[in-house]
Amino acid sequence: MAAIAVGFLLLEQKPATIPQGGIVAPAPKRGGVYTEALIGTLSRLNPLLDYGNQPDRDVDRLLYCSLVQFDATGLPQAGAAESWGISKDGATYNFALRPNLKWHDGEPLTTDDVIFTIDLMRNDAVPLPADVRALWKAITVKKFDDHTFQIHLPEAFAPFLDYLTFGILPKHIWGNIPPEQIVNAPQNLQPVGCGPYRFDHLVLDGTRISGVSLRAFDDYFGGRPYIDRVVFRYYASAQDALQAYRDGEVLGIQQITPDILIQALREPHLDFYTTRLPRMTMILFNLGNNEVPFLQDKTVRRALYLGLNRRWMIDRILDGQAFEATGPIFPGTWAYYDKLQPVPYDPDQAKALLKKAKFIIPAGGGEVREKDGQALAFTLVHPNDPTHTRLAEAIRDDWAVLGVQVTLKAVPYEKLLTDYLEPRTYEAALVDLDLSRSPDPDPYPFWHQSQKANGQNYSMWDNRRASEYLEQARITPDIIRRQKLYYNFQVLFEKELPALPLFYPVYTYAVDAQVGGIRLGPIFDLSDRFRTINRWFLVAQPRAMPLTPTATP
Repeated sequence: MAAIAVGFLLLEQKPATIPQGGIVAPAPKRGGVYTEALIGTLSRLNPLLDYGNQPDRDVDRLLYCSLVQFDATGLPQAGAAESWGISKDGATYNFALRPNLKWHDGEPLTTDDVIFTIDLMRNDAVPLPADVRALWKAITVKKFDDHTFQIHLPEAFAPFLDYLTFGILPKHIWGNIPPEQIVNAPQNLQPVGCGPYRFDHLVLDGTRISGVSLRAFDDYFGGRPYIDRVVFRYYASAQDALQAYRDGEVLGIQQITPDILIQALREPHLDFYTTRLPRMTMILFNLGNNEVPFLQDKTVRRALYLGLNRRWMIDRILDGQAFEATGPIFPGTWAYYDKLQPVPYDPDQAKALLKKAKFIIPAGGGEVREKDGQALAFTLVHPNDPTHTRLAEAIRDDWAVLGVQVTLKAVPYEKLLTDYLEPRTYEAALVDLDLSRSPDPDPYPFWHQSQKANGQNYSMWDNRRASEYLEQARITPDIIRRQKLYYNFQVLFEKELPALPLFYPVYTYAVDAQVGGIRLGPIFDLSDRFRTINRWFLVAQPRAMPLTPTATP
């Protein structure tokens, strides 16, 4: 049933009714309230502090603006920065802010606010990811005037624009607060931003914060949103969020998880929007482990790939909430090579390749062995949660059909990283590669030669030609040139298969049919579902929402 359900979601997203005389699309009108269920709790409405809390990032996406935004293909678009130029050597960026930018309190947004925010990101007292802080510490910023400034990098780094999606903070609000006091500052619950919606009040249930109410910002540079108010309500689980929709408390649900998918599909007025998540499930091979030298043979790796029934795994284990991966760069992005096709399930061809690689396959079945008698056998380490365990068992069983012996070893995900991947002590590993919040594809950290000893090239793939493609792409500002380099890289990856890309998981978003204008392309964070929220509108009177006591802190 689940596999059928996801097919419905991906292929049959509730077409509009076509009356006689042609299609009549509802005209957007201003007004109304959109209320959405978030799964989790509020922590702080501060874009420098929301890395670990998705509900905070969702609200911050509406409250704050950034210098640069990314479209669904991963290409940079103007945000608060109206334009920018890049020097020929790729190390210097000149930016011009849009004219007449305003904060929600009416104060002008200037270069000083941008530099103030960057200085905070350099400060050790602000709890940011280490790589983000290190990058900003290495960069110099020069102010030209209130609307133009320059950023200089130590060396060319084409993915740099990724780092310009940070939410800008107003200096006049935060400037007198010591960085070490920012985490607990009351301003985190009284946010002043520059996004399409401004903070109105917290929704309280007694003393507990149960929601956040926002109002449209008239002076938003992207155009005032059609919907006057957006209210977020917090729920402990997806099941609670679905019940809130049934009870008329909300119009949208942050995420339809597999455990509520079938129930949600029964709701007659709930529309579904699906896309790919920025994650990938892969099998890594330790190409530097001499205990399993046969894994260094690309013919063997392709045979193993052909021996995997990924469609069965998606349907029976992942509830249809994924599709087959084709490579290390995500489909739908500017860098993806769309001539790639998923490797099919073909155990007969897999056995033929093993014979071609000089392995002995017993006529009556049994273990595949090399000429010297060594069995084609290895250990697959995997996360010990139920889903990964079921996937690992299916992989083992598929490869057993080929005569390949696989021993499973289940460990906590943290232990898999620290005890197996980082010290390169594994033979094969089932992992998830998460590239959330990274629109630029940049596969360099995972596949370049320089990263195989101490970096994230856990497969220890040592391919000079692939590394050259990645090196050039990293220092080339020209997007067309970068695209060609990444195309070449993907073709080479598909030929060599240093790892086996298995699945891209699916994200499903659900909103009541009375909300129009929603466009959901590939996302790099769940908050990207709001990429076009200023163009959303209500096509009917909202369902009555129960009144809830509210207060402003």
